[in-house]
Amino acid sequence: MTRSRAQQEAHELQRENADRACGRICDCAPGATVTIAGTVRSMSLRPRNEAPSLEIDLYDGTGSVRVVWLGRRRILGISPGRRLVVTGRLNQVAGEPIVYNPRYELKPLAA
Repeated sequence: MTRSRAQQEAHELQRENADRACGRICDCAPGATVTIAGTVRSMSLRPRNEAPSLEIDLYDGTGSVRVVWLGRRRILGISPGRRLVVTGRLNQVAGEPIVYNPRYELKPLAA
């Protein structure tokens, strides 16, 4: 049986997260402090009442979480395709998981 590229990526992310003892997005409860490792799928800059916010969609192989840094226009090293680990309090807005202003760690770029 062959896997699609997306299935292979999801499998690799889940395996890496298990090795790091990171939480799976699908298992995280709102209000908990979580550590999630994943791949940046997309990013955007949102002006909110004249204060910028940098938003990314972080995918861990089980689901996605929106990660928001308030007051930031960009963060060097964060771009689509980059893997990173974030730690922060998981919130839920309109049914969507979201983490505001997390600590983060950039993972090495693939060779």
